[in-house]
Parts: sequence; structure tokens; C-alpha cells
Amino acid sequence: MDEREFGRSHQHASVVGLGTWQLGADWGDVDDKEALAVLEAAAESGVTFFDTADVYGDGRSEQTIATFLSTRPDLHVLVATKMGRRAEQIPQNYVLDNFRAWNDRSRRNLGVDRIDLVQLHCPPTPVYSSDEVFDALDTLVAEERVAAYGVSVETCAEALTAIARPNVASVQIILNPFRMKPLREVLPAAREAGVGVIARVPLASGLLSGKYTKDTVFAADDHRTYNRHGEAFDQGETFSGVDYETGVEAAAEFAALAPEGCTPAQLALRWIIQQLSVTTVIPGARSPEQARANAAAGKMPPLGEQTLTAVRDLYERRVKDQVESRW
Repeated sequence: MDEREFGRSHQHASVVGLGTWQLGADWGDVDDKEALAVLEAAAESGVTFFDTADVYGDGRSEQTIATFLSTRPDLHVLVATKMGRRAEQIPQNYVLDNFRAWNDRSRRNLGVDRIDLVQLHCPPTPVYSSDEVFDALDTLVAEERVAAYGVSVETCAEALTAIARPNVASVQIILNPFRMKPLREVLPAAREAGVGVIARVPLASGLLSGKYTKDTVFAADDHRTYNRHGEAFDQGETFSGVDYETGVEAAAEFAALAPEGCTPAQLALRWIIQQLSVTTVIPGARSPEQARANAAAGKMPPLGEQTLTAVRDLYERRVKDQVESRW
């Protein structure tokens, strides 16, 4: 699989990575054996970038990655984690002492002395404008606790504020055929600055797989049940902020655009890969089969102009008005 560079840090990632939120919590139950099988299938398919966070299963996702990599010393995988969401979400918590403590815990969970990439995990908006926050992150690098740092954001405005910081290596943002605003506002700025872009929620919480109907029922411990209106965290993380019924209808139209030999999910991933400045896209997977199918999108031929135009038209007609003003 092709790899792309995080320009400022000179690290590399496969164009399709693996998001591991689902290996920790909030997507229904995934047992340890199945979680390790997902990681194995992804790695064997050419994935060299795993994205996790200290809050996913309260560390379970980080620990699972560590267990897997300890059995595969032959693999070179860039592991990115995130920090900050285990604490109360107030700017005053984003200080060097807390960063060190959070970093110590993640390094223990991951079984490493230095983390490849650490990201602030969608912190309160004022954090992105704080000189002290980024001085503290620079200190983590100087102390060789982390090789590089980035941010995970909710909004385009937050992304642009972070990109202006000279040592930010990456910005992680929701980007998919139902969330196109970053194409216009964030990706050009990232490209000019040499900042990597990690595209998350690429399938709009599974909507873009085309598998769901208005009658689909998700488990009680699945955020697609309990966070549809932002009850637990930002609504944009669930179905990309699109109303579920609207999303199901639009997803059916999207599925019909998939070229022969390409699933709707692979269409969504391939669309993201083709966007200039995207370094890697991080779909999750609950089974080895899903992990392999996601990785296959990284090796598919480019989508034609007719398909790209149709995807854009669908967004403009069905989704844009719901999401552009909020994120």
C-alpha cells in the first residue's frame, strides 16, 4: 500500500490506517481475540498506521495494540494516541504536569519509552489558542516522551488555529462524503504548512457502508444509540452529525454510485484518499474481514470524474445544510 508523509515530522503512514476506538469501547462488544485478529488482518493488508486514544476503553485499546505489536517485532507501525478526554473538559487541565501524567500512562499502556505521535483529543476550543499548551507539547518532545504531536479537532476553525502553530505535525478531522467543508477550508492550509491530515469518521459511523435502514437497532452501549443528539460528546462524531433518517436515505443514493467491484464503504474511502493533502484515513473495523476490505480501498484505481461529481452533488443536495454551519 502507498504511504504518505507527515511533512513537518517526516513520519510516514499508509494511506489507509486503522482507527481503534471500536477495540476499546462505545461500538458494542469486541472480545480480545477478535480485536487482535483485526490488528493482524490490517497489518497483513499493508496498514502501517494505528490510531488510538487513552480514553478508548480507558486504556484497553492502547493495551491491545501493545499486546499485538509485542508479538510482531517485524512490523513497522506508526502508533498515534490521543490524550485529554479522561479529564474534566476545562482549559485549565491542559498543562504540562497533566500532560506528563497522561503521557506516562499511555507509554505504560503501549509498552514504549517514546510515543510516535500524540494528539490533543478534541479539547475545549480555547486550548488551541494557548501558547502555554504548545510550549508544554514542545517540552514532551524535548524530553523524548513523544516523537511528534498533533491535534484532533471538531471544527474547521479549530484546525486552522492549530495549523498556524509551527510544530504541529498533524490535524485529525472528520472528513467523508457527508462532511466536505474541510476540503475547502482545512486541506489547502495543511498542504501549504506541511501538516499531515488524518481523516477520521470516514464512513459516517457506518452510514456510508449502505448496510443500515431506518429500522436498524444498535446496541445500548453503542454511541450510535446513545449519542445521536450529542448527549455524551460532540454530535458530529456520530453519523457525522447528520440526522439518522436523512443519512440512511442519502447513503442509499451514495451506495448506488459505487463502481463495479467496489463496495459503498470502499467508495467512501477511495474518495477520501483522492483528496489532496490527506495523509491517511482511519476507518475502524470490528472483524478481520472489514479490516481487509478497508485496506483494499488503498490499492484500488482512482475514481472517475463522473463519480466524483455525483458524490459532490449528493452532498450539496442532501447533507450540506445540516452540517456546514456547525463544524
